Amino acid sequence: MKTIQDCLKERILIIDGAMGTMIQRHKLQEADYRGERFRDWHCDVKGNNDLLCITQPEIIIGIHKEYLDAGADIIETNTFSSTSIAMADYQMQSLAHELNVAAAKCAREAIKRSGKQAWVAGAIGPLNKTLSLSPDVNNPGFRAVTFDEVVDAYYEQVNGLVEGGVDILLVETIFDTLNAKAAIFAIKKYFRDTKKEALPIMISGTITDASGRTLSGQTLEAFYTSVMHAKPLSIGLNCALGAKEMRPHIEELSQIASCYVSAYPNAGLPNAMGEYDEHPEETAHYLEDWAKEGWVNIVGGCCGTTPDHIKHIAEEVKNIAPRQLPVVEKELA
Repeated sequence: MKTIQDCLKERILIIDGAMGTMIQRHKLQEADYRGERFRDWHCDVKGNNDLLCITQPEIIIGIHKEYLDAGADIIETNTFSSTSIAMADYQMQSLAHELNVAAAKCAREAIKRSGKQAWVAGAIGPLNKTLSLSPDVNNPGFRAVTFDEVVDAYYEQVNGLVEGGVDILLVETIFDTLNAKAAIFAIKKYFRDTKKEALPIMISGTITDASGRTLSGQTLEAFYTSVMHAKPLSIGLNCALGAKEMRPHIEELSQIASCYVSAYPNAGLPNAMGEYDEHPEETAHYLEDWAKEGWVNIVGGCCGTTPDHIKHIAEEVKNIAPRQLPVVEKELA
């Protein structure tokens, strides 16, 4: 069995597409989300996609397997909101650890059923609270959460993901770098405390506007500089933009990153109804272009993308050489 590091040297790897888009296709109702166990839960849980890892595991396993069959080498756990902080929306904070274990096991089972070699990336989302920005326009100094609270929430998530059997930890859709730094700190602390062998870390930020900045105001280079102490396996961009809009930022990142570069854009920009119209062959064409330019090592899709998008992307890049890691010169002391 080759390691992911071995494979990254040889070819461009494929990460999966959107989980939410695929869940929506099942048109699940409140009762479906609740299952038998949460039948009498005291508030609505429809929309809590992460809960499906416990109540509808076969749906989640099936979606993972569709992506694997389409060509994905890396599948992301359905844990984007599986922290005590995010689960507070459904008053399910106590389930955070269990959700992560269950999600990792769903992904592992899908790989087992697919019969192929693939890796499970434990998805660590950005949270619904931010450390860098105040939610109160009248009080710029106010924060809805503290750094220590965010670290604790991420620590619990990492514990569950590792227990469930993930291969990689993916800190993704980062719009606030301070939240990401708390996640990185939690990951490092977890492996230091447990003395387990550290897992590779993938980091993926989100550029939210045409100026090329994150929501918390950092340029791409500043973001990169802020998180490189994590010594990630890869750094990249996902979400917020379609491939067309993301192109200059991936070009810039490929020129400054000393590690591998990942990119999984949305299927274009959303239409007036909030839906994504970009066809699989269109998305694949953009990513093929980046691959030919020598900018990427890991490609896939985010919001609006489906197994069909992943299949087309995998087909277009399979014979293109991956981006070569730059030779980084050590600074003189």
